[in-house]
Amino acid sequence: MLEHLNRLEELRGPTKRESEFLADVKRVKQWQHARLRYTYHDLSIDHRFAPATAFFFDELYGEKDTAQRDRDLLRMYPTIKRLLPKFAFETLDNALALDVLSEEFDQALAAQTRGVAINNAVYCEAFRAVGRKVDRLRQVALMQEVGHGLDLVVKKPLIYSTLKMLRRPSKLAGLAEMQQFLEAGFSAFRHMKGATPFLHAIAERETALIEAIFLRGVPNLPPEK
Repeated sequence: MLEHLNRLEELRGPTKRESEFLADVKRVKQWQHARLRYTYHDLSIDHRFAPATAFFFDELYGEKDTAQRDRDLLRMYPTIKRLLPKFAFETLDNALALDVLSEEFDQALAAQTRGVAINNAVYCEAFRAVGRKVDRLRQVALMQEVGHGLDLVVKKPLIYSTLKMLRRPSKLAGLAEMQQFLEAGFSAFRHMKGATPFLHAIAERETALIEAIFLRGVPNLPPEK
């Protein structure tokens, strides 16, 4: 976890935040978030899968600024390691590893699209120019690991009680955002009552998108006006 937090500080630290480049990165994030809403619209309106869809694409891949959260986690790392049960620590570690990859790709895409309006063709060309197909597929695998981790723990007795007991110590330690992330994920996956179809849909659709872009095929992207 510490390695991921240090890498996020490099990617989102004060120098990056004061740069005009931040606006380019935000533009990429907004475009990709719109793409995710399109790709998973069916899941987002399904009563069973809607909370988990919101968790994945707001908490795991959202547009909100998490730089302060990252610094808080870095500052409080010894406390986190002592405070969190093993399942929560491992889930948070995988989520941060996913965050690192996502941020690296967002910044690389932003560098490729500076000064150019993003549309489907521009996005695909930039995607190919950045390359790193193995890491793109690793990004999908990490989504699966986070999801399977949450799906496993919701089936265990007393886990939710344990998580709720952490609310006050987490708040006092300055880790309220971390606690909110874990509770949101737990609640979404408990509501789903079995995450296999949801996680299969993500793996299948994201892998198909990656393969289509690299093969210069026709990826499932939002219709352009």
